[in-house]
Amino acid sequence: MSDREIMDSKNGISSRKEYAFRDPVVKNVCDKFVSRSNIGYEKYGSTLDDERRLKMKGLQKYLNDVQEELMDAILYIQAAREELRDLNEESLIQRCIDEDIEEQI
Repeated sequence: MSDREIMDSKNGISSRKEYAFRDPVVKNVCDKFVSRSNIGYEKYGSTLDDERRLKMKGLQKYLNDVQEELMDAILYIQAAREELRDLNEESLIQRCIDEDIEEQI
């Protein structure tokens, strides 16, 4: 067994697969999935597959988690929209100030 395989085994990694990406956006999303999985494993000490196979969580809990995550996502969307609105208002105010300064010159 190679050093890498030993470390993988200690870290709960059962398999590795390499992918070729033509689209960097897809690569970034996949990287984030792996990162989130690693964070979850460090935090909870199990994988989603463990959770499912060992019946640690039932269907109702999964559905509840999805609903809560989607509710959070809607809140984040609203906060981002308000941030954009504020930035646009600030930009408009700054543009008016800049035009007033130019007129005075």
